Amino acid sequence: MNLDIKLHKEDLPDEIEFSDKIAIDCEFTGLNIERDRLCLLQISSGQNDAHIIQLNKENYNAPNLKRVLINENINKLFHFARADLLFIKKYLGIDIRNVNCTKIMSKIARSYSDKHGLKDLIKEFIGIDISKQLQTSDFGGELSDKQLKYCAQDVVYLHKVYEALFKILEREKRLNLYKNTIKFINTRVELDYASFKEDIWAH
Repeated sequence: MNLDIKLHKEDLPDEIEFSDKIAIDCEFTGLNIERDRLCLLQISSGQNDAHIIQLNKENYNAPNLKRVLINENINKLFHFARADLLFIKKYLGIDIRNVNCTKIMSKIARSYSDKHGLKDLIKEFIGIDISKQLQTSDFGGELSDKQLKYCAQDVVYLHKVYEALFKILEREKRLNLYKNTIKFINTRVELDYASFKEDIWAH
């Protein structure tokens, strides 16, 4: 597959517009919200494209990107939205609505499996075995071509994965259960932001 990968410094260009559904992923220096920072945000329209925005760590001033993210008419597809939304909330200072998460979809739809990583979903539904070798590389500095390709593959397949999971949810009559579950995602992020990490439903 030939990927159209574009790296943008600090913000999306003014001329870029997206339709009503985009896939989004983020890269951090680590997963500790108190210590680590948001480095990159990737967007794909689902047409084998990836726009990778390398954010300015001094001010995170990205008005064009923020305008896209807060547009409630655009459906945003994530894989493990909980982490991405938390870092976006802290570093970009915005809350995102109209969100779908393929990890949550998978856990409700694919009760026949305990593997819900993006790599597993891409392999099952698209037949491609992607490499996650660069998942733990440094995204805070200059980016190599391999890193850019890695970032791109995390968003270019999400539309197809979403569609496949949606069909299973619909077929198994679990779609309403998923829709009710995903409504909680912003509250879960608020809890994370307030340092409530435990399962609040537990005894």
